[in-house]
Amino acid sequence: MTVLSTIRGLAGRANPAFATGIVAAPLAALAYATTAGTLQVHTYVHVMAGVLWTGIDLFMALVLGPVIGGLDVEDRASVFSRLTPKTSFLLPTLATVTIASGITLALRIPAVFDHAHVWLALFTATALVPTLLLIGWQFDAFRDWRWQAWFAVVLAVSGAYLAATLPDFAWTEPVFVAALAIVAGLSIVGFGVLMPGEVRMYQEMISETPDAELIGDIGLRNARLAGVEGLLQLGVVATMVYIRYGGF
Repeated sequence: MTVLSTIRGLAGRANPAFATGIVAAPLAALAYATTAGTLQVHTYVHVMAGVLWTGIDLFMALVLGPVIGGLDVEDRASVFSRLTPKTSFLLPTLATVTIASGITLALRIPAVFDHAHVWLALFTATALVPTLLLIGWQFDAFRDWRWQAWFAVVLAVSGAYLAATLPDFAWTEPVFVAALAIVAGLSIVGFGVLMPGEVRMYQEMISETPDAELIGDIGLRNARLAGVEGLLQLGVVATMVYIRYGGF
């Protein structure tokens, strides 16, 4: 099963119009905010994407998880069979827009994020390398040339970014270090565990003999981890409030 066939299959189950719109609209808003939008528009896109991402994660952990946990195995699998195709497009898109708009917003505000690029290089390596290792582990793909190729690209790009910026390394405000560390954790959990889990559920759904218990177990795990993501996102909000009102 290829990446494209998986995306097409998930889109078909989610409703192609929904899958296209829920990805295209936030990415278009991000593109506009980072190129032609004012600082206020950029801030709005970042805040709204973050609010939606945090709210959905907390809802899944605090409300949906306990409700679904009380269902029997078949009903639980049925819920996740309907929910997973939609969240597979919605949550990664919101995460991407929130993180990308936040980083570009910090770079856009003058004299706020000192020595930004070296810290972003450290963030890139810290977020991407563990994420790809987790993906390879979940899909038992360490011997797959496609995973090896992606891993080699990530190592090369993040290594080059580090090599180019480390000579200029200097300390920045601790609040920015804390924010980047939390966002790295969010990226690792979201793209390294939750998203592969949704793909594994989809693969099980379309198998000849779907394992309802496995679908339900992965779904519940993802719902609980969404709570972890929600708490991390509240931590990011705390750092943003400090940056806004802490005299920067």
